[in-house]
Amino acid sequence: MTVTKRFIIGLIGSVPLLLLMILQLVGIMVPDMDWIQFIFGSLVYWFSGLPFLRSAWASSKNHHGNMDTLVGLGTTVAYFYSIFAIATGRGTYFEAVAVVITLVLLGSVLEDQMKSQASNAVDKLIDLQAKEAEVWREGEFLKLAIDNVIKGDLIRVKPGEKVPVDGIIQEGSSSLDESMVTGESMPIGKKVGDEVIGATINTTGTFTFKVTKVGGDTLLSNIAEMVRQAQSSRAPIQKTVDTISNIFVPVVLIISILTFVIWYVFLGATPVDAMIYSVSVLIIACPCALGIATPTALMVGTGRSAKLGILIKNGEVLEATHRVKTVVMDKTGTITVGKPQVTDIVVLKDWNEDKVLSIASALESSSEHPLALAIINKAKDRDIQPLKIESFEAISGKGVKARIDGKVSFIGNQLLAEDFVFSDDLQDKMKELQDEAKTVVILGFDAKIIALIGIQDAPKSSSRQAIKAMQAAGFRTVMLTGDNQRVAQAIADEIGIDEVIAEVLPADKADNIKRLETNGPVAFVGDGINDAPALSTATVGIAMGSGTDIAIESGGIVLVKNDLMDVVSSLVLARKTYNRIVLNLFWAFVYNVIGIPIAAGVFTEIGLDLNPEFAGLAMALSSITVVISSLLLNTVSLHTGPSIKKQEMV
Repeated sequence: MTVTKRFIIGLIGSVPLLLLMILQLVGIMVPDMDWIQFIFGSLVYWFSGLPFLRSAWASSKNHHGNMDTLVGLGTTVAYFYSIFAIATGRGTYFEAVAVVITLVLLGSVLEDQMKSQASNAVDKLIDLQAKEAEVWREGEFLKLAIDNVIKGDLIRVKPGEKVPVDGIIQEGSSSLDESMVTGESMPIGKKVGDEVIGATINTTGTFTFKVTKVGGDTLLSNIAEMVRQAQSSRAPIQKTVDTISNIFVPVVLIISILTFVIWYVFLGATPVDAMIYSVSVLIIACPCALGIATPTALMVGTGRSAKLGILIKNGEVLEATHRVKTVVMDKTGTITVGKPQVTDIVVLKDWNEDKVLSIASALESSSEHPLALAIINKAKDRDIQPLKIESFEAISGKGVKARIDGKVSFIGNQLLAEDFVFSDDLQDKMKELQDEAKTVVILGFDAKIIALIGIQDAPKSSSRQAIKAMQAAGFRTVMLTGDNQRVAQAIADEIGIDEVIAEVLPADKADNIKRLETNGPVAFVGDGINDAPALSTATVGIAMGSGTDIAIESGGIVLVKNDLMDVVSSLVLARKTYNRIVLNLFWAFVYNVIGIPIAAGVFTEIGLDLNPEFAGLAMALSSITVVISSLLLNTVSLHTGPSIKKQEMV
């Protein structure tokens, strides 16, 4: 029987017992109450609780005690004593038996749900891959579900489509957006014999490739399996709790036995009264709150993170994240958009930006160069139609020429601008743009340079805000990139990063992470194959969900959305979740320390007593307190400063 079914049975039996107890406390007696309690208590004990006793017996044969030992022994003694009590006309403790068993099972159910939620988040990430493929079958290309693709199939990929699976090009050529693989912003040219990787995007030409990996052999499938295995791990702090429990359980058993002996032998209590104190110790000490302190906080923390598009793979990662002092980030595709964008349009007097874009987009309309696409996309964003061109001519290494409205026009670099009038103001502005590490495209019309278009792989809209949020939360920020120092520093200055480490080879990124970790734990954020060593080396690796499979596999945290603000949210939420775990454990330990002497009857003389019935209620309240404490994680603010907008939940 599954844990969930056992919990449901426990809940069915416990609720009526608690209602009967409440009625009894307010003076309302139900006919045959003892036998009703016996029926519901037996239902819970035999169907939900007996596995605890089996586990306790198995542990005892290995001279090992665990939480099941206290649960099994305490509920068994209370159950069979209650049967004896019915026969002798004494008070019963069936409600304590049922509640103890049900609340312990609640902890197990919550832990299972936490793992299930994390796995579902991974499945949603994997669902981003292509669902269909054009496969060559029976002399034609047919649309087939990705599950029907087999190794050796020929697949055709058209412009704008995702590459369905891994393979090698057999016919045709194209440019593929592999920024998720390489971390580089420019599309990569592919020809016959080149390898293509599943989930990358075909930007221009059509090609046919032979499938080399399908199903479970693909990197995405390997990631899913890896994460599912990771969910079975536990937070290191939970392992410490287990170690303490190994000491705590035998100590409680000794205290329980001593309680019986002292009351019966030295204080003259009846065997039944002495046993009541002894059983109260077992029940009050049952570490239910201790058992659910970690899994409930993990479930709520990871559940909330999943809603934010953040996948925290396991408790070990979460615990490591709360210690992070420095956040190191790759540049291309992480801090920046990963694709060239028009950042500046500088126009000659008597010209306007819209007119300039209509000419520039017309000249670039026949080009597939990434810089040309940036200009074309800028015109489209402004809903500007390109003008008609005549006598188009591409000049290798310089740019393109054509006639527009009968006038000679060109767009390109300085080599093509030599025959056109270039004003001093525009030349000064071009130098400024170049100093900002921007690529400058020159636009000429009718013998004059009429505009400069600055193009750059610009920072994402959220990058500056995210860097400020990290700094407000106490993190030092570092950019680690293979790009040249001038470009990297320009981006860093724009968004406010504390330190820049540029011109670093992929193989050297891990070494730089080790050096930075001498000053404290480091989180590294990246998205490409070249980032995988650094993601694995860092205290915590944070992989962008749009990145390469290898990066996702190497990262301990995966951001489904390609947004740096989620880095802030993941770090802050991990810190708050870990702090809540510590708070829960502190409460659970303190509760047991206070509760055991009361249950043992140490304070009976001053009227402070706790029989098994109320010990069970007190134990239940402690567990409920821990659950409420964990649920409050859903309400804690992820704000890291007054200027930081609240992260919207998805």
